[in-house]
Amino acid sequence: MRKNTSSSGLVYSTEAGRMCPDCRQPMAACICKQSKPLPKSDGVVRVSRSSKGRGGKIVTLVTGLALDDLALAQFGKQLKAACGSGGTVKDGVIEVQGDHCDQVMQTLQKHGYTAKRAGG
Repeated sequence: MRKNTSSSGLVYSTEAGRMCPDCRQPMAACICKQSKPLPKSDGVVRVSRSSKGRGGKIVTLVTGLALDDLALAQFGKQLKAACGSGGTVKDGVIEVQGDHCDQVMQTLQKHGYTAKRAGG
């Protein structure tokens, strides 16, 4: 039996390259990513320090940035480079390895964000 093409997960086409699995358009012309609303924010970016669930290792958390996933990943890369450290972006939160709260706050203020220290 042959599968129905509308339910197949086409991810690559030799003609157009990578395809979006949701709208089935080329990634450059994807319309579903444009329709996603930005996360709601009160305009204050919160910077905190955490070690819970990380085996005692400290990370700096940055929350409250009203950016889409791609822009958040790019800004996370800039923050990690400014701190000279590694990290990741998960669920709208930028995690920078180590205790870099002061450096992150200075970088956020240089980019025009209102940064606030949260937690202890």
